[in-house]
Amino acid sequence: MSGLGKSTLINSLFLTDLYSAEYPGPSHRIKKTVQVEQSKVLIKEGGVQLLLTIVDTPGFGDAVDNSNCWQPIIDHIDSKFEDYLNSESRVNRRQMPDSRIHCCLYFIAPSGHGLKPLDIEFMKRLHEKVNVIPLIAKADTLTPEECQQFKKQIMREIQEHKIKIYEFPETDDEEENRLVKKIKDKLPLAVVGSNTIIEVNSKRVRGRQYPWGVAEVENSDHCDFTILRDMLIRTHMQDLKDVTNNVHYENYRSRKLAAVTYNGVDNNRAKGQLCTKSPLAQMEEERREHVTKMKKMEMEMEQVFEMKVKEKVQKLKDSEAELQRRHEQMKKNLEAQHKELEEKRRVFEEERANWEVQQRLEQQKLEASRTLEKNKKKGKIF
Repeated sequence: MSGLGKSTLINSLFLTDLYSAEYPGPSHRIKKTVQVEQSKVLIKEGGVQLLLTIVDTPGFGDAVDNSNCWQPIIDHIDSKFEDYLNSESRVNRRQMPDSRIHCCLYFIAPSGHGLKPLDIEFMKRLHEKVNVIPLIAKADTLTPEECQQFKKQIMREIQEHKIKIYEFPETDDEEENRLVKKIKDKLPLAVVGSNTIIEVNSKRVRGRQYPWGVAEVENSDHCDFTILRDMLIRTHMQDLKDVTNNVHYENYRSRKLAAVTYNGVDNNRAKGQLCTKSPLAQMEEERREHVTKMKKMEMEMEQVFEMKVKEKVQKLKDSEAELQRRHEQMKKNLEAQHKELEEKRRVFEEERANWEVQQRLEQQKLEASRTLEKNKKKGKIF
């Protein structure tokens, strides 16, 4: 039911704002139909990260006729069980995301007059599928005496109608048993939500300011907010998941498999409805799909390999052609250089021959001149 502070409490529990432009808060929604909306919250504490999925059901119980208004919620829980069952039945089960609903916080209006017929019917519809934890919303609207009386009345009606709420586990540890007994005595938990910071006696706290005082969110004397937060995030989170897996999911799985016969048709065939395939048939289908997928991947890999080989061969041919071209070019350059050197050598040889002839002529002239001089000195020439 709208106006019970569900969204405010969730924001207070995780110190975040779940709403955005795509997912406005309840006060900004025009249509209030029963639908399931999910938001994810990343919690970081002590270096440990935890991703929580918050499922909101705006519009539940707001209509004049609320017949079967719980059906979308039941369908959502069953769909998450179905997704997990399908993941479990696959050949490859290494990646199995767990999107099952592990806890249902059921908000009860602080009327002081016990549970409404809709509250009773809803919890009876859901107590076999999810861990139900009843909460008294906006507990700051009740006096402590009214709140205690209201709690007793609600628990009495829950027992009378045989509604199964979450059973806290008992262990051999006396301290844990005392904590569990303390929580059981507080059921249903009376909660107050707020992220507003208020200063009380020079101390900044989260709470709500009223003319007559302050309702502190994290003060155990004012409400059970801290008990709920510690139970959900710290002390009983794993047990909630274990109960979901070992009890609620196994019940769903047993019902689902019990309704399946050897040929994959359930008892509803008389109504013209076909059921889910048998596990063996589903596994065989998964195997065939896996083999087909592997063959397709093998063909694609072969095609890619052939393409890579062709590309490599073409690159080698291109490299070979480039090397051959460079070889021919270098050969031409060497031949040109060789011709140039041969021409230079021929010119040099001619110049050397001319120089040698010139030197011989000059030598002959010099020797003739010397001979003439000697003859003059001897008087042979007059």
